[in-house]
Amino acid sequence: MFTIYHNPRCSKSRQTLALLEEKASQSQQQITIVEYLKKPLTVDEIKQLLVQLNCTPIAMMRTKETEFKEQNLKGATDAELITAMANTAKLIERPIVTNGSKAIIGRPPENVLSFF
Repeated sequence: MFTIYHNPRCSKSRQTLALLEEKASQSQQQITIVEYLKKPLTVDEIKQLLVQLNCTPIAMMRTKETEFKEQNLKGATDAELITAMANTAKLIERPIVTNGSKAIIGRPPENVLSFF
Protein backbone atom coordinates (compact mmCIF):
# COMPACT_ATOMS: atom_id res chain seq x y z
CA MET A 1 0.00 0.00 0.00
CA PHE A 2 1.20 3.48 -0.88
CA THR A 3 0.33 6.89 0.47
CA ILE A 4 0.89 10.00 -1.59
CA TYR A 5 0.90 13.44 0.01
CA HIS A 6 -0.59 15.22 -2.94
CA ASN A 7 -1.42 18.70 -4.19
CA PRO A 8 -3.75 18.34 -7.19
CA ARG A 9 -2.84 21.84 -8.41
CA CYS A 10 0.83 20.84 -8.83
CA SER A 11 1.79 19.33 -12.19
CA LYS A 12 4.64 17.25 -10.70
CA SER A 13 2.30 15.91 -8.06
CA ARG A 14 -0.28 14.97 -10.72
CA GLN A 15 2.41 13.31 -12.85
CA THR A 16 3.70 11.36 -9.86
CA LEU A 17 0.19 10.23 -8.94
CA ALA A 18 -0.48 9.05 -12.51
CA LEU A 19 2.78 7.10 -12.59
CA LEU A 20 2.09 5.64 -9.15
CA GLU A 21 -1.45 4.63 -10.15
CA GLU A 22 -0.17 2.91 -13.27
CA LYS A 23 2.53 0.94 -11.46
CA ALA A 24 0.40 0.17 -8.40
CA SER A 25 -2.41 -1.23 -10.52
CA GLN A 26 0.04 -3.54 -12.28
CA SER A 27 1.15 -4.91 -8.90
CA GLN A 28 -2.38 -4.73 -7.44
CA GLN A 29 -1.36 -2.30 -4.70
CA GLN A 30 -3.66 0.29 -3.18
CA ILE A 31 -2.97 4.03 -2.98
CA THR A 32 -4.18 6.42 -0.31
CA ILE A 33 -4.23 10.05 -1.42
CA VAL A 34 -3.72 12.67 1.26
CA GLU A 35 -4.38 16.22 0.12
CA TYR A 36 -2.11 17.74 2.75
CA LEU A 37 -3.19 21.32 2.00
CA LYS A 38 -6.76 20.39 3.01
CA LYS A 39 -5.69 18.18 5.93
CA PRO A 40 -2.39 19.58 7.23
CA LEU A 41 0.14 17.19 8.71
CA THR A 42 0.90 17.23 12.42
CA VAL A 43 4.37 17.71 13.84
CA ASP A 44 4.50 13.96 14.59
CA GLU A 45 3.46 13.04 11.04
CA ILE A 46 6.14 15.34 9.63
CA LYS A 47 8.76 13.80 11.93
CA GLN A 48 7.72 10.32 10.77
CA LEU A 49 8.06 11.34 7.12
CA LEU A 50 11.50 12.79 7.83
CA VAL A 51 12.59 9.44 9.25
CA GLN A 52 11.14 7.61 6.23
CA LEU A 53 12.77 10.07 3.84
CA ASN A 54 16.04 9.94 5.79
CA CYS A 55 16.48 13.68 5.31
CA THR A 56 16.66 16.93 7.21
CA PRO A 57 13.66 19.23 7.57
CA ILE A 58 15.13 21.81 5.18
CA ALA A 59 15.40 19.10 2.48
CA MET A 60 11.65 18.48 2.82
CA MET A 61 10.77 22.15 2.37
CA ARG A 62 9.86 24.41 -0.50
CA THR A 63 12.40 27.11 0.29
CA LYS A 64 11.40 29.29 -2.66
CA GLU A 65 7.87 29.83 -1.38
CA THR A 66 7.03 33.36 -0.26
CA GLU A 67 5.99 31.97 3.14
CA PHE A 68 9.51 30.63 3.71
CA LYS A 69 10.94 34.13 3.33
CA GLU A 70 8.07 35.83 5.19
CA GLN A 71 8.56 33.52 8.17
CA ASN A 72 12.32 34.19 8.19
CA LEU A 73 13.12 30.47 8.08
CA LYS A 74 16.59 30.70 6.56
CA GLY A 75 18.91 29.49 9.32
CA ALA A 76 16.02 28.25 11.50
CA THR A 77 16.46 25.20 13.73
CA ASP A 78 15.07 21.82 12.71
CA ALA A 79 12.32 22.16 15.34
CA GLU A 80 11.35 25.58 13.97
CA LEU A 81 11.25 24.21 10.41
CA ILE A 82 9.06 21.28 11.43
CA THR A 83 6.68 23.61 13.27
CA ALA A 84 6.57 25.90 10.23
CA MET A 85 5.62 22.96 7.97
CA ALA A 86 2.88 21.91 10.41
CA ASN A 87 1.54 25.47 10.51
CA THR A 88 2.01 26.25 6.80
CA ALA A 89 1.45 23.07 4.78
CA LYS A 90 2.38 24.88 1.56
CA LEU A 91 6.03 24.74 2.73
CA ILE A 92 6.15 20.93 2.44
CA GLU A 93 7.83 19.64 -0.70
CA ARG A 94 5.47 17.76 -2.96
CA PRO A 95 4.61 15.12 -3.65
CA ILE A 96 5.86 12.69 -1.03
CA VAL A 97 5.11 9.00 -1.52
CA THR A 98 5.53 6.37 1.18
CA ASN A 99 5.21 2.60 1.14
CA GLY A 100 4.82 2.48 4.91
CA SER A 101 8.48 2.15 5.81
CA LYS A 102 10.28 4.32 3.26
CA ALA A 103 9.33 7.61 1.63
CA ILE A 104 10.45 9.37 -1.55
CA ILE A 105 9.94 12.91 -2.81
CA GLY A 106 8.41 12.60 -6.29
CA ARG A 107 10.59 15.25 -7.93
CA PRO A 108 11.12 14.12 -10.58
CA PRO A 109 8.07 11.82 -10.69
CA GLU A 110 10.25 8.89 -11.81
CA ASN A 111 11.76 8.77 -8.30
CA VAL A 112 8.78 6.66 -7.22
CA LEU A 113 9.76 3.90 -9.63
CA SER A 114 12.34 2.73 -7.08
CA PHE A 115 9.39 1.30 -5.10
CA PHE A 116 8.71 -1.18 -7.90
